[in-house]
Amino acid sequence: MPARAQRLSGQIVDLHRRRIFPGVVEWAGGRIVRIREDRTVRAKHIIAPGFVDAHIHIESSMLPPAEFARWSVVHGTVATVSDPHEIANVLGVAGVDYMIRDGRRTPFKFNFGAPSCVPATTFETACDALDAKAVAQLLARPEIKYLSEVMNFPGVLARDPSLLAMIAAAKKLGKPVDGHAPGLRGITAARYAAAGITTDHECFTLPEALDKLKARMKILIREGSAARNFAALQPLLKSHPAQAMFCCDDLHPDLLMLRHLDEHVRRALRGGADRFDVLRCASVNPVEHYQLNVGLLRAGDPADFIVFEGWRDLKVRRTYLRGELVARDGRSLLPRQPSKTPNAFRARARRVEDFHLLAGSGQINLIEAINGQLITRHRREKPRIVRGALVADVRRDILKIAVINRYEPRAPVAVGFIRGFGLKAGAIASSVAHDSHNIVAVGVDDASLCAAVNLVIKARGGISVVGREKRAVLPLPIAGLMSDQDGRVVARRYTALDAAAKRLGSRLDAPFMTLSFMALLVIPDLKLSDRGLFSATQWGFVPVVG
Repeated sequence: MPARAQRLSGQIVDLHRRRIFPGVVEWAGGRIVRIREDRTVRAKHIIAPGFVDAHIHIESSMLPPAEFARWSVVHGTVATVSDPHEIANVLGVAGVDYMIRDGRRTPFKFNFGAPSCVPATTFETACDALDAKAVAQLLARPEIKYLSEVMNFPGVLARDPSLLAMIAAAKKLGKPVDGHAPGLRGITAARYAAAGITTDHECFTLPEALDKLKARMKILIREGSAARNFAALQPLLKSHPAQAMFCCDDLHPDLLMLRHLDEHVRRALRGGADRFDVLRCASVNPVEHYQLNVGLLRAGDPADFIVFEGWRDLKVRRTYLRGELVARDGRSLLPRQPSKTPNAFRARARRVEDFHLLAGSGQINLIEAINGQLITRHRREKPRIVRGALVADVRRDILKIAVINRYEPRAPVAVGFIRGFGLKAGAIASSVAHDSHNIVAVGVDDASLCAAVNLVIKARGGISVVGREKRAVLPLPIAGLMSDQDGRVVARRYTALDAAAKRLGSRLDAPFMTLSFMALLVIPDLKLSDRGLFSATQWGFVPVVG
């Protein structure tokens, strides 16, 4: 029996012909049957292709795929290009399989890649590793759409055989290769692109983006929880709209409840960019670049589209996936589904003494975190010494940072110093620590650091705050990265912890998201792994003191 046809009238956006006209969209069996112009249509709402996030780690939402889908559709998102390397660092190929299976429980269109850098470097401890053979096997699977961000850009530039083999495997199958090369400019950027890299989402200045565009890379304009590059890269929407896309990269649950790519589109339109160019960046460009099975509001396409009101405020009223109404007027119509909780967590409770650092001679090498950026600065400062030990100096905003190996229970604690968090008391900790996802913590004293870390260990993953009078933790039982609870509950608990961190003095917009990147060695300049303080520009360890 043929499926019953459905229809919707309104102002239809044809992005390929760059026109808007009154008409009717008709669909049946999950596909658009016909789009016809009808000058009698008086409806003012706008019908357009749904939004596609061109690069996001679902794990950073702290929600598994099916739960992420429930809340992103409210904002008009119908698909993502998702890199599962966070969970792959914890669970290997089994983690990638988990994301795919969980995503299949919803009509939402997840498009997962094959992680290229698990682990991101050899200078930290991860639970699992994916070699060139494992990556090639993943790429051969039809549900794997691309090679995920090649983060080890020094390895690409040095012609590392394993990385080149991964890139070659993707190219042989006609699948795109995502880049990740913060700060790369000029000839170096061109060499990186020439290896077969097609995109970059790490640009934090316009000149850097222009260099990469010159090298024929496409630029993903990122605005997430910690990394916020939209303002710097917004001019590309007028100068290079065909080579630009939108992405969030990492988006914590509190923001997901409020916005997704709809906010990128609103900002772009308010900034004066052409509406057709903006909507193409949000839909057509990623669909065509990654060859996605996502509808673009044409006859024969999957019936994936949105209905919104107003070009300036852009209020998404309805979201359709495969012809199914999945969100209406800010309310998700997708059902809540329980999730399994695979994990790898072998850390044991720590002692305060584990965080002590004996004084040495000379200055300390210090990480300086920057609000709204993933890059850090490398500073040198005179240390504060108390009874022969190096300690935090709250007055100068020099705090202790620690990374604890969660896969090897007897491994020593790595300790360093950091500026930019602004805590006046207590500590915060997280098992979301890109990309190996050991435990990372920042605090004003060793006792607070130890307490915050032990809360995370007791929960077998999570984020925690230890203050003057209060201790709290949000458990993340799925690989130490994601919660198995309702997204609204997770968002509320996360918001409470975020507020608690700010009451302790943090001046960062997203202290936990920023914290999670302080262990990501491939982003310049100075970061801390479980093995020590690491400089991406020197591509090697540096001493804490000296």
